[in-house]
Amino acid sequence: MRLTAWIVAAVVAIDQLLKYWVVHVLRLDQLRNLDVLPPWLNLRMAWNQGVNFGLMASEQDLTRWILIGVAVAICVWVWIWLWRSDAGRVARIAGGLLIGGAIGNVIDRVIYGAVADFLNMSLPGWQNPYSFNIADISIFAGAIGLVLMPQKKPAAKKPARKSPGKPAGKPPARTRGADNPRDGGEKSG
Repeated sequence: MRLTAWIVAAVVAIDQLLKYWVVHVLRLDQLRNLDVLPPWLNLRMAWNQGVNFGLMASEQDLTRWILIGVAVAICVWVWIWLWRSDAGRVARIAGGLLIGGAIGNVIDRVIYGAVADFLNMSLPGWQNPYSFNIADISIFAGAIGLVLMPQKKPAAKKPARKSPGKPAGKPPARTRGADNPRDGGEKSG
């Protein structure tokens, strides 16, 4: 679980540092738009009060706390699942990405009341109307990784060891014979 914890910490740190830089240093919340490599990469400030693409957006404080509660519950569930399942390396990395991204967005909801989305990628002749952030990328990559990860195969049972001089499998059936009077080979008198 150390690997997962390191991934979580790295995602949260990178996400929060970039958000701080964009909001407090670049002042993108006031500028609103900043072209970096147009049209491929732009900074477009958006405060997302809902989930992906603004779904469930609401200015009510209750909605914000419900979304925080759901995100925390998912993080706890994924962490426990990874810990109990003896998950492989890919699952631990994917779980760390998902948890780290969710925590990054929870921090935004607590501090700002909404998630700070600022990355915008478009194509020539097409302007993408949506913005996202590092936490969103991490959540998406982690979820895909958990869904598509190869499942561990159950350990195959080792074949029984053969003892020298003894045949493997069932013991031989007893036969009636003269050498054992109790088995009915001879009449008792």
